[in-house]
Amino acid sequence: MPVNCLHLYNVKGLFMNKNQYVAIMAGGVGSRFWPASREATPKQFLDITGDGSSLIQQTVARLKNLVPTENIFIISNLIYADLILEQLPMLTKKQLLLEPSRNNTAPCVAYTALHLQALNPDAVFAVLPADHIIKKEEAFVTAMQMGFDKAAKEDAIVTLGISPTRPDTGYGYINYDKLSEKDSIYKVNSFKEKPSVEVAQSYLDQGGYVWNAGIFIWSCKTILKNFSETAPQITQMLSKDLSKYATEDEQEYINEVYPQTEKISVDYAILEKATNVYTLPVDIGWSDLGTWNSLYAYLDKDDNNNITLSDHSEINQSTGNLIRTNKPNKLIVVKGLEDYVVIDEDDVLLIYPRNDEQEIKQVRSSLKDKRFE
Repeated sequence: MPVNCLHLYNVKGLFMNKNQYVAIMAGGVGSRFWPASREATPKQFLDITGDGSSLIQQTVARLKNLVPTENIFIISNLIYADLILEQLPMLTKKQLLLEPSRNNTAPCVAYTALHLQALNPDAVFAVLPADHIIKKEEAFVTAMQMGFDKAAKEDAIVTLGISPTRPDTGYGYINYDKLSEKDSIYKVNSFKEKPSVEVAQSYLDQGGYVWNAGIFIWSCKTILKNFSETAPQITQMLSKDLSKYATEDEQEYINEVYPQTEKISVDYAILEKATNVYTLPVDIGWSDLGTWNSLYAYLDKDDNNNITLSDHSEINQSTGNLIRTNKPNKLIVVKGLEDYVVIDEDDVLLIYPRNDEQEIKQVRSSLKDKRFE
């Protein structure tokens, strides 16, 4: 079957629209996964689940059935360029959008939109994190394509909303108009901050609420119009010389203007103010691996509810623990431990109550010896 100017086929024989792009955000430090996640090697580049591939490798692999490989871009910090190409040899340097500073997600999205617009004025792109788990990949691809279709046809911002299974206090929520359904996509009323257990339960009881997974789809035209309306400083700063985008001069130009943009999330800068936001509630086997506890919840446990990511271990009279070492030949022996995370790295050993894991980020930031960050 011939391939026309707009479409390619994926391995399952489905159309892949060449106007569709994906931008994977991979610049964070992952400080709540310390001491495994470090400044030099953040969690997105680690085999955190023990299945033999890093989180960013898993993310790219599932996207190959959605867009052509050459339409996958990685947004990250300059310091990770070599690491990205080492882990993702199928990508080229031209597919890396490298930030000289960490200015949160709004400048990141604006930069991506301006770059892709220079490549293809008709570009529609998705933005998603590099460190999430998605078990139901076919359902994910189907949902993403539905989002792409709407964003290509309309002035719409589309987000995948995760159908909640529990009153979780660790996620933001999206409230949508239950009567506005069109092709399984709903108009968004508002975004909600991480709630208390009682408020989260009320969301589930009412219905019309989904978890905010941070997966967004929009056309370059739409998102840049939204920036001009609610966060113009960012695009004005990045648009001082549009001729630099998609050229050999782009990096030098970005190094100059990007650090001068406002440090703000795309949620605050755009989504909470926009009137053209829609959500597609989905069940895609999604997990946000943000903390050791979220990893503990995701992985299978033994009969004593322990998880041991180690080739050699002896765990006795212990329950509810997550135990991990990065040394394949090291023997781990534990007795009498309950509900702890035990993380053994080359230069740091962390033994911490699982219920207090939110303190780990502060422990890292308070270290006097910066070698251990």
